[in-house]
Formats: sequence, C-alpha cells, structure tokens
Amino acid sequence: MKKMLNFSPQDLTTKEKKKLLIGSVVPRPIALVSTMSNSGIVNVAPFSYFNIVTYSPPMLSIAVQRSEGESKDTARNIFENKEAVIQVVDTDNVEAANTTSAPLGPDESELDLSNFTTAKSKAVTVPGLNEAKVRFETELYDSIVIFNDDNIPTTDVLMMRVKHYHIEESIYQNGYIDPLKLNAVSRLAGNDYAEIGRLFTIERPK
Repeated sequence: MKKMLNFSPQDLTTKEKKKLLIGSVVPRPIALVSTMSNSGIVNVAPFSYFNIVTYSPPMLSIAVQRSEGESKDTARNIFENKEAVIQVVDTDNVEAANTTSAPLGPDESELDLSNFTTAKSKAVTVPGLNEAKVRFETELYDSIVIFNDDNIPTTDVLMMRVKHYHIEESIYQNGYIDPLKLNAVSRLAGNDYAEIGRLFTIERPK
C-alpha cells in the first residue's frame, strides 16, 4: 500500500495550498489573452488556469487571480467590453508570452515589451496576435467571483463563448489539428514549462 501524506487546507498557508495544486494539476494549457481597455489600450497576458468548458456552444474558461482584491487588467477589460481573443501558447511564442506577464499599469501595453504584432479580428473589436497558430475570438458568457475564507475576492472566473476560430493552415488537416505541429506549451510549477511528449492511444470501453 502506498504511503500517503495528509493535509487539511486549514493547516496550510496560502503558498502551500498553491504549491500543492500547481505542482499536481499538470500539465496546464496556457491561454494568451488579448483584451482592450475603454481607452483603446491593448492588454496581453498569459493564464494557465485555463480550459474548455463545453463545445456546444464552444466555450472556454479562464481564472484570473486578483491582486489585493482588485481585478487585473484582463478581467477588468472583459467586464467592461465583454470581449477577448484567446491564443494558444506554443514553443514559437512562449518566450514572448512570458514577457507579457510583466507587471504594467492599465495605461501601458504589453505589445511594447514583446515582439507580438496584432491581427484584425472578424467577430470582435479586440485584435488577435499574428504570432499564434490558434486564435479564438470570444465574448463574455458568464462570470463568477471567488472569495476566500476572509470574504475577500481572490479570483475572477470568466466563461468566454467562441465567436470565431483562426487556425494556421500548416497545423490543420482533414478537420483535425496536428498536436505535434501546433506544439503547444504547458505550464508546470515555478518557472517550469513542458512540451508535447510521447503520444499514445487507449481505446475507450464500448
């Protein structure tokens, strides 16, 4: 029998709780999200608390951690304008994506720090990024604010409905996306990332 360590959330610090989750729930896909402020500033930021909600309708979720109870630029822009473009981080753009995580003010754009260039969207006003192989134009479907035990808001959970898809031709064939050609990057703990490794197939029970 395996020997298991046991922890109660009440006995852990905030940092310890975070480390257990981000070290265990791996690999996590990374969303590179572009939004626009009311003054027209384009914000770009990466998020690894990201996944699919459903495909009918097509919907993605992003959890944006708050800072001292205040929504970050990405969440605030989405609340104000209801739109975002979600890009998939891959080996070709991960370095630039990491650059966009720098702490900037709401009147500064991460485009000035990175080598990303903008692409005009078809269904939303927010621009996408040319350097991404996959872009989802999205609109806000619903949101949830998460509170901690002290009743302080800590996270904005955003459910974003896909309005338009952009898929690079080189990774798409016969209705499928080639995972090796996409070469998406996933987040681990700390400063670590992972690439797509060995692929294997297991058939589901019938």
